[in-house]
Amino acid sequence: MVSKDSLSGLIAFVRAAESQSFTLAGRGLGISSSAVGKSVSRLEERLGVRLFHRSTRQISLTSEGLDFFARCRTLLQQLQDAEAALANSKRRPKGVLKVSLPAVGYRLISGSMREFYRRYPEIELDLDFSDRMVDVAEEGFDAVIRSGALPDSSLAARKICTFRFVLCAAPEYLQRYGVARTVQDLGSYKGIGYKLPSSGKLQPWNLEAQGERVQVQVETAMVMNSVEAVLAACRNAMGVAYLPDFVIQEYLASNELTLVMRELSLPGDFWIVWSPTRLLPPKTRAFIDFLGETDLMANAS
Repeated sequence: MVSKDSLSGLIAFVRAAESQSFTLAGRGLGISSSAVGKSVSRLEERLGVRLFHRSTRQISLTSEGLDFFARCRTLLQQLQDAEAALANSKRRPKGVLKVSLPAVGYRLISGSMREFYRRYPEIELDLDFSDRMVDVAEEGFDAVIRSGALPDSSLAARKICTFRFVLCAAPEYLQRYGVARTVQDLGSYKGIGYKLPSSGKLQPWNLEAQGERVQVQVETAMVMNSVEAVLAACRNAMGVAYLPDFVIQEYLASNELTLVMRELSLPGDFWIVWSPTRLLPPKTRAFIDFLGETDLMANAS
């Protein structure tokens, strides 16, 4: 491993070899000629070879110094190129960005991705759609999007949007079983249950009306572990479903689905979570800021 002192000696050596003068090298580095000479001397002592022939008027490279100079100049140029590339990456976010989202998350962000790519054409999104709980650091994710209350952790988080859980059904189903006017009327329906992948338990139908919490319980017609499957069954008039509003908005607009007791709903939040670091990669910062300033619900599909 190259120490700070060793690196300083290499830089002093290369600059002196380029200018063939400790004085000129010192001016370029902003230090005295004697400081350059001492730095080169310490480097020679560590290497056990003489790098310069010295006289009162000039310096010149030894044969060993010539070979060492060629190698060191290449290494320092590579270091400068790496620093320039890093500085450039701070200005231009780019690279592969690995993000985990809920399985239904594509409906949340798909409508906004065209604008994201327009702004950041050099970022390649690697999106993993899954309802399982992932380990941000261990699995190499740059960021994770999740809903619900966040567990206490060392992760940083930012809320990106709010949605609502609602009850919905196909018009055909409501024609068959009637339109519910009260919570008690919901007892005549059968529900399409969603099994939470994290626990294997059925998702409770928690709702609110005028600030009061209501838990709806109906007989279950079927249980699924996929929100998309629940949506498909609901559209096929198999029962009433409890779904996020952004998942069904296009079907409400086309009258394929109808809200059931629209006064009942429950707010929920989506968060973007990432490992906190003082130097957050530009690609990750760009994605976080983009989601924070974008109306995802307006563009959801």
